[in-house]
Amino acid sequence: MEACREAGVLCHISSLPGKYGIGSFGNEAYRFAKFLKKCGVKYWQVLPLVQTGYGDSPYSSVSCTSGNPYFIDLEKLAQDGLLTKYELAEARHEPGSVSYGSLYNERYVTLRKAFSRFNFDDAKFRAFVKSGAAEDYALFMTAKRVYGENFLYWEEPLKFRDPEALEKLRTDFHEEYLFWNFLQYEFGMQWRALKEYCNSLGIQIIGDIPLYVAADSADVWAHPELFKLDSDLRPTKVAGVPPDYFSETGQLWGNPIYDWAAHEKEGFAWWTNRLESALATYDVVRIDHFRGIDRYYEIPAFAETAVKGEWKEGPGEKLFANVGGKGRIIAEDLGIMDDGVKALREKLGFPGMKVLLFAFDGNEKNEFLPENIGENSVCYTGTHDNDTVAGYVQTLATEDFLLFRSRVAQTLQEEGVYVKLGEHGEGFPEAFCRLALASDARLAVLPVQDLLGLGNEARMNYPGTDDGNWRFRLDRLPAGVAGKLRHWIKLYRR
Repeated sequence: MEACREAGVLCHISSLPGKYGIGSFGNEAYRFAKFLKKCGVKYWQVLPLVQTGYGDSPYSSVSCTSGNPYFIDLEKLAQDGLLTKYELAEARHEPGSVSYGSLYNERYVTLRKAFSRFNFDDAKFRAFVKSGAAEDYALFMTAKRVYGENFLYWEEPLKFRDPEALEKLRTDFHEEYLFWNFLQYEFGMQWRALKEYCNSLGIQIIGDIPLYVAADSADVWAHPELFKLDSDLRPTKVAGVPPDYFSETGQLWGNPIYDWAAHEKEGFAWWTNRLESALATYDVVRIDHFRGIDRYYEIPAFAETAVKGEWKEGPGEKLFANVGGKGRIIAEDLGIMDDGVKALREKLGFPGMKVLLFAFDGNEKNEFLPENIGENSVCYTGTHDNDTVAGYVQTLATEDFLLFRSRVAQTLQEEGVYVKLGEHGEGFPEAFCRLALASDARLAVLPVQDLLGLGNEARMNYPGTDDGNWRFRLDRLPAGVAGKLRHWIKLYRR
């Protein structure tokens, strides 16, 4: 990241408007990039671009290095002669939030039609398959398609990746294997074209990688020796966070825990490759749940709550010893922090995150208050896991609202930001956007929901719930706020 004051906007690809049920790498993405350029925004932040798994979450994937096939632009496939106008029309959806159930039932049918017309002998595609870039993913998804179930229930030769079983899968179901390679090939080409276009406009992409991977994933299947598993490949320890103010029983995420000793024995090669891949995919990478690299919380696999977990030492700075581009990493240092996490982040030089929605609890030393935000930070109004600013204000009881408004008004006055806060929540989204931009943080990122002043109908995720998340979509691109945002960016020297 450049050592100067800049601004970004957070909007996941899935949230872009369009005709086909979910945002994609199509025309709307290019128009959004033009909107950012017009406003003077230098960073576009997205959530993980992976193929989603259980709960439709981009933080739970069948492969941590995959690309989401839903983001493939169908109109580009049609331009390449792989889909007909009739098939495009069939794939259209009414405007509105993402319906993952409908997409699952319909989109792969459309993509298989495109694949049926694709030239398998294309030299670039053959080179892609030969490179093995999508090998574990393609084999995993082929086996899923053929045998279904969690990989734990596959026949043992395939479950334990016997070379003969893998070759038989690849040979007997070769067309299926090529289909999953095709999806990653198309995804990669379209994403690189979009990223190159953004970069040509002076816009950099901030990507996101979760710390943990899903239990039922190509990652665990291909590298069981790197996780705490039993002899049957079932997790013995899983990830989560302990009880806190928000939950008396903590959060039980269920992701398998890394065997960090095994990672260290191989020189952290798997993690180095993962980070280098992310740094090649994005310009800047945000590491979700960074605190788990210093110390992590592990819970017995069959526990019903996170109460009886234990804190364990993580790999720390050793994890990054062989990683290039460390100046392009953001540490998501939210949640349960301690001196060890802060010391690790500072030693590595990674900027941390400051979230204004966490600032106004009456504590003058609150690290999220604008006056306490340092330069080596990324300041957000909120995150994908929180209420929108307007939504949060709407949840407050009258007495709490009046206290909150008083605290925010005082900070606005101290920071020289002049926004009137109304009796019914008017002005709060603008106030938070301008406080973020006015802060000393090197980078201020505004979620598109707060930029537009939307309520909790536009919230992306409610942690701890498995249904109804990640569905928010824009009705149209936010052109109406371009002048206002451009003015704010100039006003606050970004």
